[in-house]
Amino acid sequence: MSMTDTTEKLVCRNVWKVFGARAQEAFAGLGRDPSLERLLSAGLVPAVRAVDLSVRNGEIFVIMGLSGSGKSTLVRCLSRLIEPTAGEILFNGQNLLAATDGEMIELRRHKMGMVFQHFALLPHLTVLENVAFPLEVQGIDRAKREARAREIITLVGLTGRESSYPRQLSGGQQQRVGIARSLAVEPELWFLDEPFSALDPLIRRELQDEFLRLQSALRKTIVFITHDFDEAIRLADRIAIMKDGVIEQIGTPEDLVLHPATDYVREFTRAVPKAKAVRVASLAHPGAPATDAPRIPARATIAEAGTAFLNGADVLAVTDADGRVTGSLRREDVVQLILGGAG
Repeated sequence: MSMTDTTEKLVCRNVWKVFGARAQEAFAGLGRDPSLERLLSAGLVPAVRAVDLSVRNGEIFVIMGLSGSGKSTLVRCLSRLIEPTAGEILFNGQNLLAATDGEMIELRRHKMGMVFQHFALLPHLTVLENVAFPLEVQGIDRAKREARAREIITLVGLTGRESSYPRQLSGGQQQRVGIARSLAVEPELWFLDEPFSALDPLIRRELQDEFLRLQSALRKTIVFITHDFDEAIRLADRIAIMKDGVIEQIGTPEDLVLHPATDYVREFTRAVPKAKAVRVASLAHPGAPATDAPRIPARATIAEAGTAFLNGADVLAVTDADGRVTGSLRREDVVQLILGGAG
């Protein structure tokens, strides 16, 4: 796993979001944990129900579920773009629900980055101006904000496009500008809501690779929303699966595939081959291989390790996020997993 820090950056306790006439008041009259039947009979439509989760410093925490599961509503509650009906949300220990509107605006400007499915770039501004825009809002002088914007543009691989306008860019390039703009403020917490789902599969995969490269350089704390389990597996340190506003299970991709906690999670993950979900770190033995061996990152999947074994290797050297060899992966352990010996 890429994360080493267990400090909790974001904690969410018993968070609810219900819609309906005078929802706050009606909900308060139903007690602490009302059933779906009671909510509906009170004329309330629940979008998020009794959610508990914590996001650790530096991890990619993926929230996933089918359309209508409540995942986008939840992420908007976490950033208080919409007001939760009840519960507690702590960011660096600060209760966001007690923060004033002014304090929330400052937090979003300086500590939080957000990227949504629709890029929402400003069409009359160049790439450089779009990326620098949040810094302009902060009141940072032009030379400083443009220097910072150029750094970030390089980081997302758009050097040479600084003077282009959004209409002159492909969808993938526009999304990179959106990512760069949200990174310009150097956020501590980064929310991404289905950022790649409007893109075709090849560009999507390329941007996932780019995203992982950025994360290994920046080590942000990330809450990433998707409905695509393959995408979740590629990106996540941990995944929360939602259904009907409720979190069914939180765990690593391996946990969810090998040890589903509910029938829904079992069904959701049933078609996923183990080799695609299980990370090299889970099967690695401590200590470097005795001989010089091909290298594989600890966070790569067993499926990604398969190519090296097909090329004749019996053992692979497992590397950490900094490229140091920390263990070894043996061919026979991989064969056993794939044939069903590990769960």
